[in-house]
Amino acid sequence: MRKIKICGLFRDCDIDYVNEAMPDFIGFVFAKSRRQVSTVWAEAMRPRLKSEITPVGVFVNESLAKVAQLLNDSIIEIAQLHGEETEQYIKALKSLTNKPIIKAVRVLSQEDIEAAQHTVADFLLLDNGTGGTGESFDWSLVSQMKKPFFLAGGLKADNIEQAIAATNPYAVDLSSGVETGGMKDRDKILEIVRRMRNG
Repeated sequence: MRKIKICGLFRDCDIDYVNEAMPDFIGFVFAKSRRQVSTVWAEAMRPRLKSEITPVGVFVNESLAKVAQLLNDSIIEIAQLHGEETEQYIKALKSLTNKPIIKAVRVLSQEDIEAAQHTVADFLLLDNGTGGTGESFDWSLVSQMKKPFFLAGGLKADNIEQAIAATNPYAVDLSSGVETGGMKDRDKILEIVRRMRNG
């Protein structure tokens, strides 16, 4: 069964929406973004999140200490790295925690994907750029993936099946595709999860 991640929750009601829809993962964005959340808010929301849903923290060039603390305090269970984090950074983070790591890859060419296959991160996340842009990349570039990956970038109800057929991801990652007017939309979240589960 394909996994689903709903990223960029930043309002209390967003937690209610995902608890109702039951995706596999949700994302808290700690990096600078219109969806950025504070550690205090994420810590307050964590106990409200149903235990079957895995919280992921999204970071860009964050200090190792902060990411490790959020993981070790179980505010998040997975770190998703979108910056210039090196393999040394990822290895250091792994040594400080025993939690999985997702490394985001900006896909401009097949070489970008091939270069990323050798990372010590547990998963890749393939996106068209800095994340949260709502634009997809050329899915035909995805082939011969050795590492499980999250597919992101411009995914929504009307292209999700095509995206999965083209790339065969471990999980799909939606943010703007389940929003209306920049806010998470309960009906869109419920619809996409229903489609994925019944597809």
